[in-house]
Amino acid sequence: MLNTILRCRYTIKALPVEDRRPIELSDTMKPHPLSYMELPFDPEYSLYNQRMTPERLNNVTDDEQYWAVRQKVIFRNTGEFPVEISGPDAEAFANHVFARDVSRVKVGRCSYNFVLYHDGTIITDGVLLRLADDKFWMTQADGELTKWYKAHLGDLDVTISDPDVWVTQIQGPESMNVLRDVIDGEFPDPWRYFDIAEVTIAGEPVIITRTGFSNELGWEFYLRPENCAEKIGEAIWQAGQAYSMILTGTPVFRARRIEAGLLSQADFVGCTPYKAGLGHLLHMDKTGFIGRKALQTADTRSHTFGLRVRGGTARRGRTIMLGGKMVGDVASSSWSPYQECGVAIVQMDDPDMGPGTDVSVQCIDGSTYSAQICSLPMYDEAGDIVRGRGNTVPAGPEPWEK
Repeated sequence: MLNTILRCRYTIKALPVEDRRPIELSDTMKPHPLSYMELPFDPEYSLYNQRMTPERLNNVTDDEQYWAVRQKVIFRNTGEFPVEISGPDAEAFANHVFARDVSRVKVGRCSYNFVLYHDGTIITDGVLLRLADDKFWMTQADGELTKWYKAHLGDLDVTISDPDVWVTQIQGPESMNVLRDVIDGEFPDPWRYFDIAEVTIAGEPVIITRTGFSNELGWEFYLRPENCAEKIGEAIWQAGQAYSMILTGTPVFRARRIEAGLLSQADFVGCTPYKAGLGHLLHMDKTGFIGRKALQTADTRSHTFGLRVRGGTARRGRTIMLGGKMVGDVASSSWSPYQECGVAIVQMDDPDMGPGTDVSVQCIDGSTYSAQICSLPMYDEAGDIVRGRGNTVPAGPEPWEK
């Protein structure tokens, strides 16, 4: 590929409407109903599920976003895409297309789930909301699933539809205080990790879930077509000012979710759940789901690990070396202000090159740095942070190597 291409950064910008003919393909770049909040900060957007999600805002740095979600609270409009699966056979259909057992998910609960090709590799993942016995929302990560669903309906009495729902994340140690202050009625009870609740905000009924993509304490709210998005968004934003809430883009979770071992699509392309380190989440006792036959004879070892880099940020791609040979790929990479080192999610050729293996990695500045394979998550193995257990707010950096 030409170096002139590689040296450029590509982005979506918000520009004033001109007196011109309609753009036929405009539906491939849909703005979030609350995107107006980002416009004063010269935002740059990327596409996620054909929805625009903010990559950069000119009033806040990547590190400031990181510390805000670790120490305070953030407001982030996402490109997550809920697809509705409904009808008398909704559960049977969901159990056919999803690898994990949907029958175990009670109404009012969420579940992490993923969809597989017939060869057992992952298409994409997301959070499945069970809103009723016969109604689910699969809030998917980036990827095309709607056509896949429809291609596998068969004779089942199921409707696949777009509910036109948009998701915003409120994340960080102060997130529950914001929720307490903004809702009109009582705080949800119960309100456990992965619960669903319907609350009233500014007089509007709003579906919320105790979920997120930061692995910090937090919740998400789902804007439906009947909601006044601006009314809800402004109420939450104003409540958050008492806790120093800031508006953020995707950099807010980039390093944090790597540290937590939360995978993005780049981390599992071409991987089975086993290779991606998700084998422990499979329900292989469930028969009939797409991909199960291939998984029965698949290698069950994980090839997915974390990586800490001394003094540099790893370059994505085939950049991990040992003994003069390339031995692995960097799938996701960033800099951790907390650990004060580069952090990455990697796929190793040899699954025995696991935690503790010393390697070298090519970095974004063109140099090669020493690094070490580590387990995921990189800290908080018990998941205390995301569940709000104990005093887990960091006062500042805790370098990996002191």
